[in-house]
Amino acid sequence: MKWGFFAMEKMNAAMDGSMRISLQNALEDVQDMYMPSEDEPYMSEQQLAYFKEKLIHWRDQLLEESQSTINMMKEESVKEVDLLDQGAFESYMNVKLKTSTRYSKLIHKIDAALERIKSGEYGYCEETGEAIGLRRLEARPIATLSLAAQEWHERREQRIRMRR
Repeated sequence: MKWGFFAMEKMNAAMDGSMRISLQNALEDVQDMYMPSEDEPYMSEQQLAYFKEKLIHWRDQLLEESQSTINMMKEESVKEVDLLDQGAFESYMNVKLKTSTRYSKLIHKIDAALERIKSGEYGYCEETGEAIGLRRLEARPIATLSLAAQEWHERREQRIRMRR
């Protein structure tokens, strides 16, 4: 494959579309089945099953994309003598590797959330024990802190950075 400027632009455009696995896009099928409601008991069996399915679906999407990156790296290699083409290919691969590393970290967080579902701790703040809330979990199903606890941590981090 020739890795000229236009090929790299085309590849970057494709990567922008396929590599950005947003939680929203990865989980559309799950949301069609059931949506948790504030009217039902918090972390009912149905809600736990919903979030478990959501997390599993998201993890599968990330694993699929990571495997695709690995397969591409095995198959593709630069045999071009042109240094610009070789540099463009290496830059592209660097971006793909960084994205795969982020996916790997996210997969670990998803697995931890699935463990919390099994242990009955999912949906409750690690620090305060209060409910994280359905809206927050819907937006970020791997959340471990309530909004108040998260804001407290962020303010503390900001104060520490300001002192440096």
